[in-house]
Amino acid sequence: MRILIDLSILKNVHCGLGQVALNYGYYFRDSYQPVQGEEIYLLVPEAFVGAFGEKVHYIVSRKIYRIMPWLTGRRFDVWHAIHQLSRFTPFARHYVLTIHDYNFVYEKQGRKVEAYLHKIRQKVNRADVITAISQFTKEEIARYTPTGKPVQVIYNGIERIDLAQEEALPEVKQPFLFSIGEIKPKKNFHVLVEMMQYLPEYQLYIAGNNHTPYAQEIQRLIAQYNLTNVHLSGIVTAAQKVWLYRHCEAFVFPSLFEGFGLPVVEAMLFRKPVICSDKTSLSEIGKGHVTFFEDTYPALSSAHLIQKAIRETTPEALDEAYRYAISFDWKKHMEAYLTIYRSLGV
Repeated sequence: MRILIDLSILKNVHCGLGQVALNYGYYFRDSYQPVQGEEIYLLVPEAFVGAFGEKVHYIVSRKIYRIMPWLTGRRFDVWHAIHQLSRFTPFARHYVLTIHDYNFVYEKQGRKVEAYLHKIRQKVNRADVITAISQFTKEEIARYTPTGKPVQVIYNGIERIDLAQEEALPEVKQPFLFSIGEIKPKKNFHVLVEMMQYLPEYQLYIAGNNHTPYAQEIQRLIAQYNLTNVHLSGIVTAAQKVWLYRHCEAFVFPSLFEGFGLPVVEAMLFRKPVICSDKTSLSEIGKGHVTFFEDTYPALSSAHLIQKAIRETTPEALDEAYRYAISFDWKKHMEAYLTIYRSLGV
């Protein structure tokens, strides 16, 4: 039985989907137990050939395979696209499709939205098995690309970065608040800038690519409010991210569109108060373990909300959130998919 898992998104390893793909690879490197007659192939950028050990085979994700998938040299029994925007066409008897979100519906307009939906409908129609990373995403599938096929929810795992090495980010002033993500409008970081006028006792560090138009907009707001306590840190290393989570006073995440909301759960690993929006999947993933911003993000109220969360969140509540966070386990996630793959090969 030949199973191909499309990890081509590793070309953007620092984005959320890239981190998901990386953890798939780590599972096969560290935890996978080969089954007789089962062959796992990973479709990866050339730089990742061999990166995940010798229990799996590698196929370089060349552009030509997007239009001529048979050139991979083998027909597979199962092909798993780990996200809905992969540009590779499955060349297999069975197709597993994982859908993370429909953020483009909210971010784009007109024909672009319909073009994306058309592509996903084609994939949904082709798929034998459809999975979603949250109940919210499952509801979005029913809304935007309805199908008579059952949709199974398999939550993402989280990497135990709380056990990883840390490296201090240079010149960080404490105490500080922390946030992380692509510096794009959907992350809604600009609402934090005005708020920081009312939190002069804290610094705010936002990690992520700061060479975007939206990052420039945030820099203009920082200058407009004459703030010295808001910092766009740029892309940080994995070890620096660990340090920022571990040493911040609280994690703030006003994002508008999330299929899962990984940073919220990561912050819980470090037993930090989390203040986030209740939009899209975040109300589901945050459950009773976070404080939610008000819908309109009023600056003064948001500042008071954060101060209260830091002051009143008990160690017992943080311990409970930690136990909840570690329940999102990559081994559990991968075993659920291996069960699907093997059921299709019967």
